[in-house]
Formats: sequence, structure tokens, C-alpha cells
Amino acid sequence: MHSATDRSEALRRFVAATLGDDQNFMLAPASADASFRSYWRVRAGMQSWIVMDAPPDKENLAPWLDIDQRLRAAGVNAPDVLAEDRDQGFLLLVDLGTRTYLPELNAANVDASRVDKLYADAFDALLHMQTGVDARGLPDYDRARLVAEMELLPEWFLTRHLGFVPNCEEWDIIEATFTHLANAALEQPQRFVHRDYHSRNLMIVPENNPGVIDFQDAVIGPITYDLVSLLRDCYIEWPSARVDAWVEQYRQRLISTGVTDADSAQFRRWFDLIGLQRHLKVLGIFCRLWYRDGKVGYLADLPLTLRYALSVARAYSEFAEFAALLERAVAGRNITHPREDAAVATP
Repeated sequence: MHSATDRSEALRRFVAATLGDDQNFMLAPASADASFRSYWRVRAGMQSWIVMDAPPDKENLAPWLDIDQRLRAAGVNAPDVLAEDRDQGFLLLVDLGTRTYLPELNAANVDASRVDKLYADAFDALLHMQTGVDARGLPDYDRARLVAEMELLPEWFLTRHLGFVPNCEEWDIIEATFTHLANAALEQPQRFVHRDYHSRNLMIVPENNPGVIDFQDAVIGPITYDLVSLLRDCYIEWPSARVDAWVEQYRQRLISTGVTDADSAQFRRWFDLIGLQRHLKVLGIFCRLWYRDGKVGYLADLPLTLRYALSVARAYSEFAEFAALLERAVAGRNITHPREDAAVATP
């Protein structure tokens, strides 16, 4: 196993070899994400680049490179790759800047026209992905994958985080819910799905906004998945009336491009139920990131994610028992606090 120092030195050698050994440069952390990848900003004179560090024993660069090429071919503003070393797990990328959507959407002085423009750009990029990206050969968002994701909920959120162990009847309710949600996802038209299309993965850039990142898990799946990731974002909440209007506007665009002929009621049901599937998965992922990976901060995002899940489960009669189960599980708990008797990874 290589040390962090060895990894840092290898990264510097990669940058030096790429830019030229005589080039003076500075390296600084740019960002990290929920995987084992990290990102570094390289500055030399007035220029800057991004280096992706994806340790080969933990991350596979091939899917990222494949999806990046597909997105760029369709006119989506994904990072251009300037140099690569697959054996070591390093990429040198065009720098899309430091402005993700989230901080600027959260700013106290952000005006409605600014929000609408940023989301209009995001809708344009999403439509390009769904109608222009060559998705041939990508994995299907099939039943096994959908259910496996939802199973993170009982393992990590209910049992590990809440200490709530479902009984036999409650397991029946959970499994019936998962089956119903998988069925609903599979009945939708299937197109390219980014899978993490939200405010932390969209960059504000001067041309061809937004810059799109963190797309390596793309699949072929339900047409409303990325839309719900964007509009029921686990990091920022919008009023229901605004979400309703955005959903309907996007449905009309999908109809005009021939992606679907679903009426507003059908489309909204698809949107709600794939959102429930996603948010059940995310409840589990946020807890796993803390208890397994020692990544701080994600527990603070549990309340909004849970609120999304409960609002949909309560709104559809077939999920009433499941909503009641979730309510029992969280009753009396401050869900942003780690469970004291559960082992936590050392960051």
C-alpha cells in the first residue's frame, strides 16, 4: 500500500511531466466528493487546470472517460481531458472554475430571474443529455440495481443510524414498497441518466452553462430521474408551486422532442415515485458515508431528504404503511446526530 506522501509525489510528477519539467506550478485542493476521488487545482502563471486523483485500487477511470467523451460529443459542457495516466489514476482537465450552483442559489440576495436563468440552463443541458447523448452500451438502470440501492435504507439508515430493526411485518412493507417503486421506474421511457444531476455537480461558467461534473455512474434509466435530482435536490429546497411549474415546463419540452407523450398526471407520478426511490437510497448513502467512510457533513442533509421521502409516501395511498413505518423509526430522534453506540469510521 502506498502512503499519502507517495501519492502526492506521484501526482506532482504527473503534473510536471504534463506541463513541462521547467514549469513552476502550485497545487492546492480543489474539492473532494463522496467517492475516493479528489481534485487539485494547478496554477502556473495566469493559467490553471484541474487534476483528478483517482487511486486505481479504489476508482476506475474508464467509466468517467467514456461518459465525458459522450457528453462532450453531444455538446454538453463536461471537462475537456488534456492529459491522462490511467495506470496511476491521474487526469489533467480544463478548469471549469470554482462556482458551483449551490452557494449562489443559497445566497440571500439571489433574485428570481437569476434562479430561473440558472435552472433554464440546467434544463437545456438535461435535454441535450436525454436527446443527444449516445447511450448505447451503458448499463441499464434495471430492477436489480434499483432495489439494491433502496436496500441501503434499512441497512444504513434504519438499522445502523436509527437502531430500528424492522420486524417481519415491517420487512413485508419495505419489500412491497421497493417492488412498487422499481415497477414504476421501469414503466417510464428510458434515456441517458446522469444519476447525480444536482446543484453541487453543476458549475456556473461564462459559456455553455452549466459545466457538468461527477457523471461517471451514468446509466440508461427513467426520464424523470435527473429531473427529480435537480428539483428535489438534497442540498436545497424550493417551494412546491415552483417545482410544479418547472416539472410541467420540462414535460412539455420532452413531449415536443418526442421523448414521451405522458400527460401531466402520469408524468408527475413518475417524477414523485422515482424521487422516492432516489431519496430512500440517499438516506442510506448519507449514513454509510459517515459510519463506513468517516465523511463528515452528510448527516446534516438527512432531514431534507427524509422530508422529501415522507411527503411523497404520504401523498400516495399505496405507501401509507411505509410512511407510517418511517415515522415510527424516526420518532423522538434527532437524525442529524450519529448514533452513540454505533461504530464510526475514523476519517
